[in-house]
Amino acid sequence: MASPSAAALRPASAIAIALALASVYLVWGSTYLGIRFALEGGWPPLLAVAGGRMLLAGGLMYAVLRWRGMAGPTRRQWPALAFMGLLMMLLGNGMVVLAEEQVSSGLAAIAIASMPLWMGLFGAMAGRHPSRGEWLGIGIGFLGVLWLNAGSSLSSAPSGLVMLLIAPIAWAFGSVWSRGRDLPSPFMAAAAQMLCGGVMLIVLGLAMGERLPVAPTAHGTAALIYLALFGSIIGFGAYVWLLNHVRPALASSYAYVNPPIAVLLGAWLGNEHFSLHDLGALAVILVGVVVISRAKSRIEVVPPQATASKPSDA
Repeated sequence: MASPSAAALRPASAIAIALALASVYLVWGSTYLGIRFALEGGWPPLLAVAGGRMLLAGGLMYAVLRWRGMAGPTRRQWPALAFMGLLMMLLGNGMVVLAEEQVSSGLAAIAIASMPLWMGLFGAMAGRHPSRGEWLGIGIGFLGVLWLNAGSSLSSAPSGLVMLLIAPIAWAFGSVWSRGRDLPSPFMAAAAQMLCGGVMLIVLGLAMGERLPVAPTAHGTAALIYLALFGSIIGFGAYVWLLNHVRPALASSYAYVNPPIAVLLGAWLGNEHFSLHDLGALAVILVGVVVISRAKSRIEVVPPQATASKPSDA
């Protein structure tokens, strides 16, 4: 979904923006550990942890939006939404869930931190050429990705490594591809993507022989509910709200906040351990993402009439 222009940003209070940012930072940062807890609780990866919760969250969102009078996607819009669901939900989120059967939640978050780097590359291929600062950030970030993939804990899980390469590439390509497409309103588009992706994930899970557990643990079930309600609805809803109220560089800042939060939560609540190699690669990747974000914020042109309609800190 394309970000609104600076002139189109709606006014919002600093408190509302801070709460939305906190939701995106903390909730999305915690979903990696939530996925691990749901898997350990006996829930199958594609059928429930990815597909079931996406279908539940997307269905609830879609029903509420239609009840409030929002128009649903048109017949022409559904194919694009289904393709985005394939890329971002099935190949993006689904691969992360499958990878976490082999690697720690914090390590998965470190690998996914490369997503903005791929977005920069795909943007360049689509004709939106990065500035020198963005190219510098992309170069730094990819050095971190190479470092992570050469000798870190991921090297002992080759299939997990492949899936954690596919996930950010698919999500970034879907994000860039969606720009300028004929799509419904942002919230309706998010609900439809989750519906389409959820159905695909469930079909793939059934085809791979997954079945619902007879007696999942209460801990795992609570994690699954948390992922559906907080990760998919509240977290994504807060992100879409931010896209309409703050500059894109601020809204996308979750990309370099989520991984450290995921690592800290994994060490604190999940008893996960990380080598200096892993943490060093994370630091380099995040430096690259920060350089990209700062370069983007410098080239964003904010018309004078727009600055009075939103907080100066947004």
